[in-house]
Amino acid sequence: MLDAAAEAFMRRGFASTTLDDIADQVGATKGLIYYHFRSKFDVFLAVYEEGMRRARERVEPQAASGGSGRERLTAMSRAHLLNLMTDLAYHHAVHQGVRAQDSAELKIRQRDALSALNELRRDYERMFHRVMAEGMADGSLREVEGSLAARTLLSNLNAVDVWYRKIEGQPLEEVEELADRVVDLLIGGLAASPGDR
Repeated sequence: MLDAAAEAFMRRGFASTTLDDIADQVGATKGLIYYHFRSKFDVFLAVYEEGMRRARERVEPQAASGGSGRERLTAMSRAHLLNLMTDLAYHHAVHQGVRAQDSAELKIRQRDALSALNELRRDYERMFHRVMAEGMADGSLREVEGSLAARTLLSNLNAVDVWYRKIEGQPLEEVEELADRVVDLLIGGLAASPGDR
């Protein structure tokens, strides 16, 4: 049900998606949706939470693995990007949730629930910031403003959803190779090293 809802929210946006759309996607009735959720917004919150759970499940082990800060940051970025590309609909839902937080149309209960989920997202961002700081301390990353660097990196990783689209039957190896190339550009940068000249 959450997969179907995520797809519907990605294709139509939250405002244009109806519970009938989600029920049709699942092959069920709207009553089944109401059996599990009080409202469409509650479905959306469940999709957002599942999206964050999936991302964290893939990325957090990379943050705790061995290696330099740069090696762990590279592995985290790759895991984040693979999560985005394989769970694109959930990624879109998280972004819609971030943008909707200040909406005047939300009830207090909804705004509070969304705020709590956005705090999960901020905690996720802090995990990147922490590993960047460790990389600066171990000398594997250059000294930069950590929060700016973490936000810039995640913004650029997340922007892949603007142009990336799943190709039916595409081998996972091709998706992984694309993720590696994007992460190399973002962490390695465009500047040539002295030995490349």
